[in-house]
Amino acid sequence: MFAFRSLIAAVLVCLAGTALAQAYPTKPVKIIVGFAPGSATDILARLVAEQFTRSMGQSFVVENKPGAGGSVGTAQAKEAAPDGYTLVAAGSGPFGINPAIQSKLPYDPLRDFDAIGNIVVTPQVIVVSASSPYKTLGELVAAAKAKPGEIPYASLGIGSTSHLTMEAFQSAAGVKLNHVPFKGSGDAQAAIIGGQVPMMSDTIPGVRAQVAAGKLRALGVAIPRRSEFLPDVPTIAEQGYAGFESVGWIGLAAPAKTPPAILDKLNAEIRKMLQDPAVKARFQQLAFEPVGDSRQEFTAFIRNEIAKWSKVAKESGARLD
Repeated sequence: MFAFRSLIAAVLVCLAGTALAQAYPTKPVKIIVGFAPGSATDILARLVAEQFTRSMGQSFVVENKPGAGGSVGTAQAKEAAPDGYTLVAAGSGPFGINPAIQSKLPYDPLRDFDAIGNIVVTPQVIVVSASSPYKTLGELVAAAKAKPGEIPYASLGIGSTSHLTMEAFQSAAGVKLNHVPFKGSGDAQAAIIGGQVPMMSDTIPGVRAQVAAGKLRALGVAIPRRSEFLPDVPTIAEQGYAGFESVGWIGLAAPAKTPPAILDKLNAEIRKMLQDPAVKARFQQLAFEPVGDSRQEFTAFIRNEIAKWSKVAKESGARLD
């Protein structure tokens, strides 16, 4: 009898969850972005909000809460009710790198959030000035080995994906460079184009325009196969550093214990959105590479990213506290 009652209870819970998901959303939904307007995360979140508003019949609005590499907004999202009406842009910084470099992070990406789905990735690429003497990664590495610790590289700030990508590359290449952090991509690129710093790693969307304009030279992309957005640029892996990979990524997550039926519905909306011709065209313009994985795959991906960057941070000593 007890087993029968338990079965009935489980069925009722399942039916309630299904009914909840079918009705959801019944009021506006907020997407918290831990970065300022105009950032890649903000641009992607607003595109998602526009598409979801159209397809789900309720307003999805973006709320920017910048600070501490995305940690401020992410921490606020953690405190929201787990009802599907507050979501958070889950990016590589706040969900993958910050746990590796901040010992007092006010949230745990795996414990405090439920992953919904990864939406896009933005591969890193190592670039130099177009007037640089370095034509290949091999030439850059040879120069660095001849002058250990003397050649500087720029980054988008301490603890950024840009920073840790170069730390990982130093380890892979067996060289020592000198880190010079900047406040953002624009400042770092200006320093490289102006000749103050010879190199940096940034996302393909961040540098593609300057590469096309002939102001920056791309030496290697940090993904296993060549990027459609820089097809003539070899991968770092094919230049002798097998398995080297570093990408920025942006997905969606919700506060922990959000009903699974709602999470599944949002994941399905992501996948539907990625098939929209207008979205595909917009991603081409932005140099975003679509993903559209399952909730379980995104959770495993976040776990692997935290482990990867924790190893890099430990070996390099990169910390934010």
